Amino acid sequence: MMSNAILMALVPVFFVLLLGYAAGRFHIVDNLQVDALNALVMDFAVPASLFAATASASRKEMIDQIPLFIVLAITMALLYVAWYLAARGLAKVSRPDASIQALTVGFPNLAGVGLPILTSIVGPAGVVPVAVALATGSILISPVTLIIAEMDAAKARGEDLALRQILTAIGRAVTKPVVLAPALGIVFSLSNVSLDALAHACLALIGSSAAGVALFLTGAILSAHRFQLNWKVAAATVTADIVRPLAALAVTHVVPISPDIARTAILLAAVPSGFFGILFAVNYRLDSATVGSVVIASTAVSAVTLAIAIAMLFPG
Repeated sequence: MMSNAILMALVPVFFVLLLGYAAGRFHIVDNLQVDALNALVMDFAVPASLFAATASASRKEMIDQIPLFIVLAITMALLYVAWYLAARGLAKVSRPDASIQALTVGFPNLAGVGLPILTSIVGPAGVVPVAVALATGSILISPVTLIIAEMDAAKARGEDLALRQILTAIGRAVTKPVVLAPALGIVFSLSNVSLDALAHACLALIGSSAAGVALFLTGAILSAHRFQLNWKVAAATVTADIVRPLAALAVTHVVPISPDIARTAILLAAVPSGFFGILFAVNYRLDSATVGSVVIASTAVSAVTLAIAIAMLFPG
């Protein structure tokens, strides 16, 4: 019975991932020009789904997610800082490359993998914690990465990074629809402002495509990167798929949190590395090969680690 539940949670996810990967690899879709598909996922489908879910949640439901926010914020920040320092000190990579790698290790693929897996396990109620988790990483560590990348770009142009540029980088991060939508939805929920039924239906229609298209996009993006296995990729994969959920487990023993929310936090932390790092690396012309290899390896290994996490966290 448990093995069937795990298969139902994981097989559809990896099927759509492989579908996107095959479409990109065999040039059915242009895996080097995924801007339109990325815009559909990150600017429309996922934001609509997350806003509809968070705005429809009661104030009590949203307040109940505060421990989840704290646990994942601490976990992501710890992983980000630890990997950044290790990449700088041991691997001797540049500051922007270290920040991109740290983002990839610390920030799970919540939109592409976390959303379909959690909703498969706990039902529609799983959308709210995914939205909170996505907002956590997007507000906390994405702006730091953008600031470091902007600093390097300004230095390359022979410019000093002004306060205005720093604020621009932060604004660019926090005003992305995938960040802004769940944040606004949380505000709606905490303000006890109910979302109109017609508005919810409109958002739900476009949002219903979010999980599947995000997985397809992830596969297509990964197909554009040649896989290379070295000690950095292996270490990053172990850190993302094993150390991250274990770190979340440790944090749940420090932060007061209910068992149900603790299980959700640990499972979301066990989700493989996300592709934000790849998009940032391509945009700033950084080392996308290493980041892409980390995402590929992390996604492949997560087929095993996620199965173990689901079996241990949701044995019923």
